[in-house]
Amino acid sequence: MAPKVLISDELSPAAVDIFKERGIEVDVKVGLSKEELEKVIGNYDGLAVRSATKVTEKVIAAAKRLKVVGRAGIGVDNIDVRAATARGIIVMNTPYGNSITTAEHAISLMLALARQIPQADRSTKAGKWEKSKFMGVELFGKTLGIIGCGNIGSIVADRAIGLKMRVIAYDPFLSPERAIELGVEKVELDQLFRRADFITLHTPLTERTRGIIDVKALAQMKPTARIINCARGGLIDEAALYEALKEGRIAGAALDVFEEEPARENPLFTLDNVICTPHLGASTTEAQEKVALQIAEQMSDFLLSGAISNAINFPSITAEEAPKLSPFIKLAEQLGSFAGQLTETRLKHVKIEYTGEIAEMNTKALTAALLAGLLRPHITDVNMVSAPAMARERGLVVEEVKRGEEGAYQTYMRLTVETERGERSVAGTVFSDGRPRIIQIKGINMEAELSRYMLYITNQDKPGFIGKFGSLMGEAGVNIATLSLGRDRPGGDAICLVAVDEPVTDEILAKVRALPMVTRAHRLEF
Repeated sequence: MAPKVLISDELSPAAVDIFKERGIEVDVKVGLSKEELEKVIGNYDGLAVRSATKVTEKVIAAAKRLKVVGRAGIGVDNIDVRAATARGIIVMNTPYGNSITTAEHAISLMLALARQIPQADRSTKAGKWEKSKFMGVELFGKTLGIIGCGNIGSIVADRAIGLKMRVIAYDPFLSPERAIELGVEKVELDQLFRRADFITLHTPLTERTRGIIDVKALAQMKPTARIINCARGGLIDEAALYEALKEGRIAGAALDVFEEEPARENPLFTLDNVICTPHLGASTTEAQEKVALQIAEQMSDFLLSGAISNAINFPSITAEEAPKLSPFIKLAEQLGSFAGQLTETRLKHVKIEYTGEIAEMNTKALTAALLAGLLRPHITDVNMVSAPAMARERGLVVEEVKRGEEGAYQTYMRLTVETERGERSVAGTVFSDGRPRIIQIKGINMEAELSRYMLYITNQDKPGFIGKFGSLMGEAGVNIATLSLGRDRPGGDAICLVAVDEPVTDEILAKVRALPMVTRAHRLEF
């Protein structure tokens, strides 16, 4: 029986043609409600979407046949990736098809904002001739502050430099060398807020970036500053922005994205110094054609041959390699995620050592999986295909070392990351049961299986720590699933890796950090 695909959002007709040419049945049903989608999704092997369709946990639970969800675009915040992964459903995107289009929209909004073009258009069409009312500003010589200088942000920088603007950028992963290459000045966030005449956002929405422009940030800006957001709603505190614009503390804003979409009602719509568009960043004929063709080809390849490309939750590997590589890919992701979650400053250098049998495997896929795990806490739209390119864009030096069997384990991999603050290493292997294990952290030997919710603690090796920690967790009602310990020497530095049944709250984490022998404590989630 031929695979069957549902297209539930508006896609180029070319995508339908590709599916049919490859022998895949395809239905186009646009505008389905959540309930309607849940009823029909069980009949399909693949689901192709843009941003309108919400692929929720309920939808995934009803998708008995579903093998792949393809997002024609970059962001997958409309897809419950965790639920899909748990069900073994591949989630794919098209990471680069919208980049130029989105960057051009940001530049367009900046120009429109500078010269009040939409407002002047409405006034003129209403029969008015208010030439003196719409006094604009030049972009020439102005300072553009870019928050997030990755794929899209770097294109915006290039276009702005062409307009003879000075460009400053905040991006923790932007290396000094890459900044020089782009022709931008790397700055801290507070400095960007103080200096920029225009501010444009090109960063994913994460817990770290949510509300990155808030009351405090707005208070630091010039009264002549103007803000452009073509990235994600939620990056800006809209209530704070409304008050700042209404009171004249900043000059204007141009918004393509909103905290709630579709945005049919919003106080910002009432302000004359605000330009709004309905999430048009990726809406050009060229971009939609590109992403439609790309996602149709990717989904077809997977459904017909098992080939995986641009997957959010699985590496690009051949069907033949998958059984042998699978546990080592999981290990690589976990090692990367472990280091990434503990990294708070810019990564400079990554060294990956493959020892023993693993050195003969497809280390390209393993390195991609590791880098994806390492970068994902900071870049939500990274996948195992795009991770190496994103690492290079940020000036991250990646070194691979392969060697024969040595030490107590027949095969293992070790990740060493160098940041602006220092160096950290973690090593792991796959045991005979097929499960990955941590075998060393910062040179301290230990054996630990990673669970979904964990605590990583460094402490002084002194009597009483385990008792005090255990009592604290017990009193807080937190069940400890496993506890792994290691130390460099008696009375020296020790590491405690704890698996718990539920996330540790801020309050409990603060109490753990307050224990007398604890030097550091962090939450981890895998």
